[in-house]
Amino acid sequence: MRDSTHCVACLLALAAICGAVVSQAQTSTEGAAGSAAFDPRVTFSPLTLPDPVNIYRSSNGAPGPNYWQNRADYQLHATLDTAAKELRTTETITYTNNSPDLLPSVWLRMEQNIYRQDSRAHIVLSGMMGRRRRGVTQQGEQAAPEKTWSDGFVFDSVQIEQGKTLVKADYLVSDTRMQIRLPEPLRGHGAQLRIHITYHYSIPGIWGGRTSWGKSAQGDIYDMAQWYPRMAVYDDLRGWDTLPYLGSEFYLEYGDFDYWVTAPWNMIVAGSGQLMNPAEVLTKTEMERLAEARGSDKTIYIRKPSEVNDPASRPKQQGTLTWHFHMDQTRDVAWSASPVFVWDAARINLPHGKTALAMSVYPPESVGADAWDRSTEYVKDTVERFSRKWYPYPWPAAINVAGFSTGMEYPGIVFDGVPDKGKFLFWVTAHEIGHDWFPMIVGSNERRHAFMDEGFNTFIDIEESAEFDGGKFGPKRDSEYSAGGEPADTILKVLDDPSAPTLMMPADAYPWQLGHPISYFKGAYGMVLLRDQILGQQRFDWAFRKYIRDWAFKHPSPSDFFREMQSEGGEELNWFWRGWYMNNWKYDVAVEKIDGDAVMLRNLGQLVLPTPVEVSFRDGTKTRVVLPVETWLKSGTYTWSGEKPIASVVVDPDHVLPDDNRSNNQVSAQE
Repeated sequence: MRDSTHCVACLLALAAICGAVVSQAQTSTEGAAGSAAFDPRVTFSPLTLPDPVNIYRSSNGAPGPNYWQNRADYQLHATLDTAAKELRTTETITYTNNSPDLLPSVWLRMEQNIYRQDSRAHIVLSGMMGRRRRGVTQQGEQAAPEKTWSDGFVFDSVQIEQGKTLVKADYLVSDTRMQIRLPEPLRGHGAQLRIHITYHYSIPGIWGGRTSWGKSAQGDIYDMAQWYPRMAVYDDLRGWDTLPYLGSEFYLEYGDFDYWVTAPWNMIVAGSGQLMNPAEVLTKTEMERLAEARGSDKTIYIRKPSEVNDPASRPKQQGTLTWHFHMDQTRDVAWSASPVFVWDAARINLPHGKTALAMSVYPPESVGADAWDRSTEYVKDTVERFSRKWYPYPWPAAINVAGFSTGMEYPGIVFDGVPDKGKFLFWVTAHEIGHDWFPMIVGSNERRHAFMDEGFNTFIDIEESAEFDGGKFGPKRDSEYSAGGEPADTILKVLDDPSAPTLMMPADAYPWQLGHPISYFKGAYGMVLLRDQILGQQRFDWAFRKYIRDWAFKHPSPSDFFREMQSEGGEELNWFWRGWYMNNWKYDVAVEKIDGDAVMLRNLGQLVLPTPVEVSFRDGTKTRVVLPVETWLKSGTYTWSGEKPIASVVVDPDHVLPDDNRSNNQVSAQE
């Protein structure tokens, strides 16, 4: 998910967009800047990537010999007050400065402040934060909240440790950031600072989007995310990264989390990581079922639909219970709580004999053979497939929650929709769980480089749709590409729009109507082109797996990705980075004429790609040739000879390239 509305809204609108865009694309006749625009000196000129090679980031795209990364470990004790709709928490952050720098202050992220009436997001987005999310009332209609704002984080105390003493911190809150000014600079090379914060805030209704409470048919559901002040990243690229929170997502440090959630006795709490005290919060029967699920490839109920309203399904019938979770090497945690959760689970089989748990929690109205009964199966298959294909899943559980913060991902837990079912539930589950790889394992900066999050994830979830249960739910159309050879024309809406931002623009700079086409679709289609048309699957998969291994639990930039794919893929790719990522250049190769046994082709766009050309001869035979990008190194025209009379020529016969004008792709010889 990339912005403040449901990430899969793009899927629902895709068919309509496709029709309009293909129509627009077929009427376009110009290249990047007109029909005579191609200039090889522009396409193939030397490229200096934004982030330079140094001792921190190597020329081969891997972390450099002196790469460093700061660390943030958290202890959180939260109490959910369902009567007041309020969360109260005490937080201890242990911040480790592994940089070589002295830090006179530290910065924290304060995402709950986005809901303040005076927040930058509230003003810039003109009320977008008040959009109602996909949720239903008991009458089955959308709820209309009385207000769509809050006071954000309210601090009871902010303190830092000095020796064995806690002292009041000198801090300044600026929109969705807080600066703590230190009495003495924090030294580098491993020095630590402990911050103690006690706070509370009003939990947003379903208008909260990524964090919310809402009413299901039988009871409330609380999706709790961005629920604690989090350390901002201090890195080698720009020092403190303090972009305000306007709706685009996150950039966070890694560390270990211990957190406790105290909630009413009748609630089930599902949280990122490992449940550490099952004997205190589960019944004997539930613990036995959980043990059974750890060894089962089939989904096992932990709490059945028939038990949801049975007080005996809880270990006590009054007061509160405190749930303790732990998660190592993660950049964030989130949780959900409800008295009406059905809960099921199954074993995830990971490489090298390791296992984890796939789990789902959902209200009774989500039960159904074509609905949430299959959620855990979808989670299990997605995690197993991505673990085999790209990188082993590192955490003890992967959880899908049916609630009101729909289509949103956090490490080890994702929030989807109460009414989701069928193909849509599979798609959204695979996509949101896929975010555990990008950006939860590979920790890119989502606010600055959305394509490294949504684009990469959309790219890998295409294969999940194509392969699950023999392709039952495939092909998925996010990337504007299908293995069945359908036209790859939809992305032309972006390429033909002179106002469209490039993939390298900050995510918050995307116009609303172009956010998904750019970060999801163009980002994913770029990976498809790189894998299927430029490097080939063997070279691409080798390079991309190495990129994931090298940057797991670290902070890569686009320059690191570009260098790694180029170095390990064994191909000079500056022309692709420049044309597809840094610009919205068009691709348009035309058949100009057939002259006996020769055909002249002309490049009318500024983007170049390996170009398949099918030639049919008058004797009834055919041949295919792929023109490499070097075809256009010196000139925008090229003549190919077949050494026998040619009947017709087709450029990109399988429609796998983003050709801007297909009307000039085919020519037949004159009789």
